Amino acid sequence: MNNDGLKHLLTGCLNNDRRSQGALYERFYSYALSVALPYCAHEEEAREVVNDAFLKVFTGIGRYDPAFSFATWLRTIVVRTAINRHKSRQNELVLYDLTEGLDIQVEDDFLSKMAAEDLLQLVQKLPPAYRLTLNLFALEGFSHAEIAEMLGISVGASKSNLSKAKAKLKQMLTDYLPKKYG
Repeated sequence: MNNDGLKHLLTGCLNNDRRSQGALYERFYSYALSVALPYCAHEEEAREVVNDAFLKVFTGIGRYDPAFSFATWLRTIVVRTAINRHKSRQNELVLYDLTEGLDIQVEDDFLSKMAAEDLLQLVQKLPPAYRLTLNLFALEGFSHAEIAEMLGISVGASKSNLSKAKAKLKQMLTDYLPKKYG
């Protein structure tokens, strides 16, 4: 879709045109899902995040500044929607032992042996707090101070969650690679 086509869709969405909303949703759904998946425990949860994000897009389309990339604006909404979903479910989550320390060596080229989908599945198995911190730090490039503010935790907790996420991921990789790639 060219830039004029996107502008036309966005104008339609601004006017609450259902066809424009449907076309925009269809055009950017896969992209939004790819953004949401690393933040969610499974694909169904990611689909819910994407749907919630598009609802926010359609109700807040007037705040979009066309001087910037729509995809970047959408990405921000999807990530923040995933964060808000995590925050709202914090009371439902099982508490994990944050003192669990793993010091496991994994060969340097282990990631080259894995398909991206396999790695994503392992990341999705991380406890929610670990997964969210890892994604915000590694994928989005946020600092620990920014992550702490977004999630309502201390900077130390953000650093700890990242460290534990990496350790747990290494453990899962150590267990997974011999089984999958023998």
